[in-house]
Amino acid sequence: MRMTLRQLAVFVAVAQEGTVTKASDAVKLTQSAASMALADLEDGLGAPLFDRLGKRLQLNDLGRFLLPQALEILGRCESFEQAAKGELQSIDLRLGATLTISDYLMPDLMADFLQVQPQAHLQLQVGNTRQMIEAVNQFQLDLALIEGSCHLPQLQCIHWRDDELAVCCSPNHPLAQLDRALTPEDFKSVEWILREEGSGTREVFDNAILKDVPDANIRLTLGHNEAILKIVAGGIGMSCISKLAIEPLLEKGQLVILETPFWQLARPLFMLVHRQKYQGPGLKAFMKFCDAK
Repeated sequence: MRMTLRQLAVFVAVAQEGTVTKASDAVKLTQSAASMALADLEDGLGAPLFDRLGKRLQLNDLGRFLLPQALEILGRCESFEQAAKGELQSIDLRLGATLTISDYLMPDLMADFLQVQPQAHLQLQVGNTRQMIEAVNQFQLDLALIEGSCHLPQLQCIHWRDDELAVCCSPNHPLAQLDRALTPEDFKSVEWILREEGSGTREVFDNAILKDVPDANIRLTLGHNEAILKIVAGGIGMSCISKLAIEPLLEKGQLVILETPFWQLARPLFMLVHRQKYQGPGLKAFMKFCDAK
């Protein structure tokens, strides 16, 4: 068969976007041209690459197997074309980050990278650890920086740096008024305001604190650190959250950190990439830059 790069580009775009309509915008084709390119590719292969679920297309087993190879072919062709023209390879990366990283680390990281690579184009998608793992696994992101752990064998978790969480509350909270060292027993009746399940922050709480407080009163779960901290600073309950998020309110005297040496609240942060993804010079440059930070 004679497949074309356009057909492969449409195949990848549909896999990432989920519909031909969105894919056609991504590859700058009309919807009919994109549909025809995908149909021609499947006809040439003699097998479908997607399961049709109404308007949505979901990769089948063959499509999932071929997607990494299609991405690598397109990546290498782009490098080949730019090298032939004597051009430096452009950097166009789809990045992901969990909330704490996106709020407190990613802005400076991206700005510093653009200082040394001013031609780079960076897109950032934000979500919790579970969402970032899914996006990398589906090749929707080139790289994600995450707070939680990942055990999918097809994904590579590379240690990036460490972060430390802390238990915090309003200065007026009863536990903040005690003039003695705290124990796990002191936390059995408190109310907790926490991140949602699936977040790296919540994973630390579940692993470190729930073992001593199995019946913890989780009054509220929210998807944003800032909202949690405002509620806690207002005098409702307490939280377990990254010190990066706590520091601004700590400096203003709106929150205090409780000493809890009996709980291990440090955690690693990771760079997450798909093992089958072609790592072009741009992605390698960004990963090396992150590693040096």
